[in-house]
Amino acid sequence: MSGIAGFFHPEENYLAFQEYYENLLEDMGKTLSKRGPDGTGAFLTNHCGMVRTAFSPSKKETLYGSARISTENRLLALAFDGELYNKEELETLVKGDLSQSYDALSEADILAEGFYKFGPDFIQNVNGVFGAALFDREKNTLFLIRDRLGVKPLFYTVADGTLIFASEPKGILAYPGIQPALDLDGLNQVFTIGPARTPGCGIFKDFKEVLPGCMVYMSPEGINTSCYWKLESRPHKDSYVETVEKTSFLIQDAVKRQMSGGKSMCSFLSGGIDSSLVSSICARELKKQNKQLTTYSFDFKDSEKHFKANAFQPSLDKPFVEKMVAYLDSDHHFLECTTEGQADLLYSSVDAHDLPNMGDVDSSLQCFCSQVTKNHQIALTGECADEIFGGYPWFHKESMMAVHAFPWSSDLEARKVLLSDDFAHSLNMEDYAAQTYEASLAQVPALEGESSADARRRQIAFLNLKWFMQTLLNRMDRAGSQTGLAARVPFADYRIVEYLWNVPWDMKAREGIVKGLLRDSAAGLLPDDILWRRKSPYPKTYDLSYEALLASRLREILCDTSSPLHAFLDKEKTDRFLKKPSDYGRPWYGQLMAAPQMIAYMIQLDYWMRKYKISVTI
Repeated sequence: MSGIAGFFHPEENYLAFQEYYENLLEDMGKTLSKRGPDGTGAFLTNHCGMVRTAFSPSKKETLYGSARISTENRLLALAFDGELYNKEELETLVKGDLSQSYDALSEADILAEGFYKFGPDFIQNVNGVFGAALFDREKNTLFLIRDRLGVKPLFYTVADGTLIFASEPKGILAYPGIQPALDLDGLNQVFTIGPARTPGCGIFKDFKEVLPGCMVYMSPEGINTSCYWKLESRPHKDSYVETVEKTSFLIQDAVKRQMSGGKSMCSFLSGGIDSSLVSSICARELKKQNKQLTTYSFDFKDSEKHFKANAFQPSLDKPFVEKMVAYLDSDHHFLECTTEGQADLLYSSVDAHDLPNMGDVDSSLQCFCSQVTKNHQIALTGECADEIFGGYPWFHKESMMAVHAFPWSSDLEARKVLLSDDFAHSLNMEDYAAQTYEASLAQVPALEGESSADARRRQIAFLNLKWFMQTLLNRMDRAGSQTGLAARVPFADYRIVEYLWNVPWDMKAREGIVKGLLRDSAAGLLPDDILWRRKSPYPKTYDLSYEALLASRLREILCDTSSPLHAFLDKEKTDRFLKKPSDYGRPWYGQLMAAPQMIAYMIQLDYWMRKYKISVTI
């Protein structure tokens, strides 16, 4: 985990004002210090400046994500945020012709040597997560490259011919003359689509994000984008037994590859099949070394007292966690978050994202990560299994499959409940959502001869990978980054995603069992109670005092005539909303975001617009 930022102009001479631009790089780096508190390194040449803030679990090599290759005729400089999970294979590939000698090759060294020897196509050999900036002086070109699934972020904008980039928008906002603004598209992203984001959209006017599996490159000829990885649809030829075997191997291999970190590594354990499987594989590998796995579970204070079972959250996690702890013999820690704690962290969560986000679903995760990082710097999680194995209700319920809209966010009326009629009308929310949805469907790689039902599930799977999973990956990255925790996501290994993409639905949900393929692939690694547990998502509080606290804070905001929310909300609608009992089982986004999360989202929106001094231009 680290942060990168910088700028490039093919005709500027930054060295003519070297001190000024070195100070600018330092300022940009400071904005990303949460992503890398252990050290900073900068690079400046005529046309390009880059800075990297480093996080080093070992505390030994604080700038291992920076590399430079300089020969008589060529200069290559790299700033790297991420991790390589096939480092040994890549090292073997590049060692045949090293341009300079090293006592030990860092991940950045390997990437730089690979680019030097093979060019940008070398990235196709990489199994890992990353946002990288590569400057090639000979070609006078800057490359911005992002991993296949978008686990690591990388934003950019172009102003007066200068390409400015950073791991987070705050790094770009540190560049002189860049002002945060929202146009009509940005407002729709916040109110119609949010907390999701259209792939590649940076919310702020003229801000973009490098698409997963793509590279953006700028040279004297201009700026272009190329994609080095895309999903491809083809017939699945493996038998069910072979599919189970390959799936099991891929999952176990992904977990094992991501287990580096020694004593600083732990795992999250919710008691659900996803995190339990990851933890089980970790525990077995560590036991071979006579080591014990440390696990963490998260919940809310007095959850047993306030919990209300519903269709989305049928059971508490704790009893299942206790069963897994006994099965794993792990060193387990039960962590809690208070009502006030998750409410207070709503603001820090905006600081981490530079955007309003999933409200307390984000802030509570940040609370948990902050407790884990007191003892561990790396955590393996079970995130993303539902997207690739079809664990969400919209994969199974005919009524949800039939909705011609994003299945996690199909009820736009629920999004208008606080908005003034005039503002909602100005957004033209229905048309915007429909156009965005259709544009996404147009990108789905179809499979010729597939039944209409299977084709529809392929569409939903694609939308989940490109939209819903990205929101959760962003949440995991920012919560970890803000607290100094490197969160790893083995299920987001691109090899698993590629393979599962073409496995037919009747195998993924064999005999109608939700995530049946995953359960069969995990046989022998989990106790039956866990293996066949019904899905229960990330926990949230059901304490009514939490909603009362949020309602009080939103009322205070609306009593302040300087609040930017007055331009968007209807005061009478909001008053009625804050007085009536909440429907905790009817989310307006995903499975968790109901009435309290709507209030939290508005509190975040107010804080965001004030702190970043955002102007609105429509």
